[in-house]
Amino acid sequence: MFQGSSPFSDFVDTTFLAIVGVSLLVLVGLVATMVVFVVRYRRSRNPRATNIEGNVPLELAWTIVPLVLFMGMFYLGWKGYLKTVDVPEGAVPIKVTARMWAWTFEYPNGLQTDTLYVPVNTPMKLTLTSADVNHSLYIPAFRIKKDVIPNRENVMWFTTPRVASYDIACAEYCGLRHSYMYTKVVASDSADFERWYEEMSQKQSKPYRALVTRTH
Repeated sequence: MFQGSSPFSDFVDTTFLAIVGVSLLVLVGLVATMVVFVVRYRRSRNPRATNIEGNVPLELAWTIVPLVLFMGMFYLGWKGYLKTVDVPEGAVPIKVTARMWAWTFEYPNGLQTDTLYVPVNTPMKLTLTSADVNHSLYIPAFRIKKDVIPNRENVMWFTTPRVASYDIACAEYCGLRHSYMYTKVVASDSADFERWYEEMSQKQSKPYRALVTRTH
């Protein structure tokens, strides 16, 4: 957690911990209240039950407090969602096709690979389509997931600051070999990425045009 692998990872981790923390506080409060009631209102001390007509402050409290907690969680989720759909201008477009049971990544010049190679510190825009059934592209380290559906285009974007390799999985059951539908995001610096991009473009007889500025 808190690896800063994408623009979303730290926010999602913070939101997760906040919700878990609130949930633990509510759990402790409920258990403590139950214990107090069991001890204070046990049969030996209260042999005859007492009917309570109502308590307005208590009823307001158990209505307003959960509402505030729910709206707070909703706000965090909505804020995180907006980050995932706000694609930066100039992001490098990649077409992603899912099929049973593999991924294909197509770069702007038509180059196709089964592993997603990206330069660091560069926004990448993935346009997702499926050639057969429903899939879901999930990059756990980036804390992002998007459904990949036939006859429809969904969009995902990310940028990553570190040279590293990250797992890609399909998070939607898509058939007998669903569990084998893994590949990688391989992030490298701009110069290494451009060398790879030029070399692979030549191998596949695709026109080469630099996607990012080379670093020296």
